[in-house]
This record gives sequence, structure tokens and C-alpha cells, in this order.
Amino acid sequence: MSHPAPVDWRSSPAVRIGLSVSVATGLYGISFGALSVAAGLTFWQTVALSALMFTGGSQFAFIGVVSGGGAGASALGAATLLGIRNAVYGMSMNALVRPRGWRRLLAAHVTIDESNAAASSQVHPVEERRGFWTAGLGVFVLWNLFTVLGALLGNALGDPARWGLDGAAVAAFLGLLWPRLSAREPVAVAVVCGLVTALTIPVLPAGLPILVAAVVAAFLGRSRAAGSAGAASGPGAPSGPGGKEAGA
Repeated sequence: MSHPAPVDWRSSPAVRIGLSVSVATGLYGISFGALSVAAGLTFWQTVALSALMFTGGSQFAFIGVVSGGGAGASALGAATLLGIRNAVYGMSMNALVRPRGWRRLLAAHVTIDESNAAASSQVHPVEERRGFWTAGLGVFVLWNLFTVLGALLGNALGDPARWGLDGAAVAAFLGLLWPRLSAREPVAVAVVCGLVTALTIPVLPAGLPILVAAVVAAFLGRSRAAGSAGAASGPGAPSGPGGKEAGA
């Protein structure tokens, strides 16, 4: 099936989508910057975290563990678990965008939810690449600029609880998570993991409950995959030409 040739980049739907996503996502950086300095990180540590880690969910998880008194290893573990999805995105985006040379490193760094979504929503290869780079680079620039602003405001605001910023990390994280809860199964997994976290908070050191919940989520996903594979290979499953069982 042939697709119409892409329009000029100034009229490109992929570019418009990428820019709008960049602005909407970049604004979360204000909340992150303010909460990071409130959690005890310095201004430069906050800036470095946004520039180098650059994945919103992982960053909020990191400072959430730190602000709760968790060890650095627990904070890094929670952030890493949430960032694994970017490696999965990377495999598909590498085949779709096909960066070369130094662009491979840059593409790897800006492979996030938003750049993946902006690219995957297009049908023409040129528009896919436009969506990826516009969203990836746009979010990176705006996220880091707003992180700086949030960190500066955080120092000036003082106690974040006075302004309700102590709940902003939860609200921002839910904002990132909510669009993915569009089916019953993700909602069920989220509820189970939430209960596990709530039950383990009183008995485990800060930072460990979220790791336990992540293990539970991985176990549930593995169990479902094994169940689906078993159903596909069970009695009555097609295993030969015409959907007949082998030997029939």
C-alpha cells in the first residue's frame, strides 16, 4: 500500500504533534525541579539528573525514594525498573528511524514515551522520523529548561507542603501513567501493585516497597504470558495446514 508523499516540514502533522507533546510534557519539569531540591538534592544534582537520566517516571521514582529516606541504591533500582521500557522502545525505534553515526547515541538518549508515540502514530517513513526527532529533542530541551526553573523556584518557595508540592510528584506520575490504563488488565495489575506497596510500607525500609511491587508486576506479566502460550499450544489449537491438529 502506498502512502502520500509527506508535506513540507513546516506543515507536517508529525512536527505539530511532536511540538505539542513537547510543551505538554516539558511543563512537568517544573514540578520535578521543585520536588527534587525539596527532597534534598542540590540544584546541580537536579539539573544533571534531568539531563542524564531523562525519563520522567524514573526521575520521579528516584526522588520519591530519596525524599522518603531510602538509600541511593534503592532509588536507582526503582528508577532503573521504570526505565527498562525505553530499551524496548529502542529496538523498534532503531528499525524505524535508522540513525547513523553519532545520531545513534542521540537517538538512544531521546527514545522516550513521547518520541515513540509521535513516531509510531505516522504512516510515512519521513513523517515517522520527523515525529521522533521533533518530540524527542523538543521534550529534552523543554524538560531541562523547566527543570532549571522548578529547581530555582523550589529553593525560593521553601517547604513544599505549604504549596501542595509534596503531592505534585504523585499527581505528575499519575498523569504519565493514566493514558496506559485503558484496559482492565493494566488497571488490575496497578491495583494489585498498589496494595502490595501499601502493605509493605510499614515493614520495609523506604524504597523497597516499590521494588517489591515491581517484582509482583513482573511475575503477573510472566504468568499471563505463560498462560497465553499454554492456551495457544493446548488441545484443539491449530498446529498444521488448514488449522488441523497434527496427526489428524
